[in-house]
Formats: sequence, structure tokens, C-alpha cells
Amino acid sequence: MTTPIDVFVDYVCPFCFLVEPALDELARTRYVAVTIRPFELRPDPVPTLRPEDDYLPRVWRDAVYPMAERVGVPVTLPSVSPQPRTDKAFLVLQLARERGLAHEYSTAMFAAFFQRDCDIGREDEIIAVATEVGLDAEEAAAALGSEQRREQHRTDLEFAVREVGIDAVPGVVVGGLPGGELLRGVPSAKRLVAAVDRTRQVADPTGRAS
Repeated sequence: MTTPIDVFVDYVCPFCFLVEPALDELARTRYVAVTIRPFELRPDPVPTLRPEDDYLPRVWRDAVYPMAERVGVPVTLPSVSPQPRTDKAFLVLQLARERGLAHEYSTAMFAAFFQRDCDIGREDEIIAVATEVGLDAEEAAAALGSEQRREQHRTDLEFAVREVGIDAVPGVVVGGLPGGELLRGVPSAKRLVAAVDRTRQVADPTGRAS
């Protein structure tokens, strides 16, 4: 039995990057199908955060850096100010999903922002990340200019809020949408495995599923 895992992320949220090791470990021990889904923490016109203000350095010092050290993912507070909006990056995520490269694209987008200090709100940077993982540059550029994809993005955000109850990221839904078990924050691999096993038990109380 393959269990669907839906992961709601924003590319400017470091905790969304730091949940990846637990998801990778889960995939090594259970049959899962992971779908990366968009959620903008601060959609236009909400102001985005500035690294020179007090909030981001404090959160990074108290929570992000300690967690990054625990999970073994090197990150640095990006200097881009104000932080970029991520709607354009999510338009290309749609293309990456269609090409079977959503995981690779999302990981590369996180790495660009949190490890290379790139401005991932810029179209040229987004296209660079897309081509890095094997997407076609012209297709990525077309995705950025697609009103159809932008409308799909708006629909995806409304679905996340109204149907799933996402109000922060990362949010990991185990067992399918809507109605799966929502795990908020950065769950450990152990917690993810337990959620998958609960879902499988409900689906097959006899325990016959592999």
C-alpha cells in the first residue's frame, strides 16, 4: 500500500527545508508518494520580512540554527531584503510536478535561498534553478508568464486554507486530501512513520497490506 503524503511549503520558510531529512527517512522505510504543495506565508500585498529587523535573526538563533544542526542541513539566514515573494517560484513548481521533478526543484529552490543567498523572487534566478534540475528554460519562462498557471496557483492556495486548514508551514498531510492527518511544524521521521502506520491500519484493519 502506498500512502499519499502532501507537504505544504513556502520557499522562504527554513523549516520547510529542514523537514526534508525526515521525509527522506520516511521514504526509505515506508511506501509513500510525496506531493509538494504551495502555501505563501505572506502573499501580496502583505509585507515580507527583513533580515535586518529583530525578528528573523532571533528566530534563526533560537530555533532555525539549532534544528539545522540536529538534522544536518547547513543553512544561513539569507541577506535578501525584503524577503522575496514566492508566487513565481510556485508557478514553475507546477511545471516541475508535470515533469516528475517537483522534489528536485523544491530542494534546489531551498538550497538557492538558504545556502547560496539567491533572490528567488527574480525570474532569472527561478529559471536558473529550474534548469539546474533538468527543466527546459523556455518552458520555465513560459510558466512564469502563464495566466492559467497563476489562476491554478490561486486555486491551490484557497484549497490549502479552506479545505485542508493550512495556516502555517510546513504542514504535512498523511493519508490524502482532504481529510488526511495534518501534522504541523517539523515532524520527526518517527512521528511520520507512526502517522503512516495509523493511516494504513485504518485502510486495512487486518494488517494484510504491505
